[in-house]
Amino acid sequence: MEFNTKIKEELEGRIKGLEDFIEQNGIGSKQLNKAKKVQRDGNIALVVGGLVTIAGLAIWAMNRNSDD
Repeated sequence: MEFNTKIKEELEGRIKGLEDFIEQNGIGSKQLNKAKKVQRDGNIALVVGGLVTIAGLAIWAMNRNSDD
């Protein structure tokens, strides 16, 4: 039984290595990397925009209450 588990783990490791190699060097890998970068940049822009909006609303609300 232990022999079968070792073989299974060995094969899974090799398959994972092969999949990683294909992901990095295969057809479309450059486009995939570009898409990941665009997605990351978009997510960062959304987070920063959200934080600026929340900070602006907080400042506006504090100034509005101090005028009353």
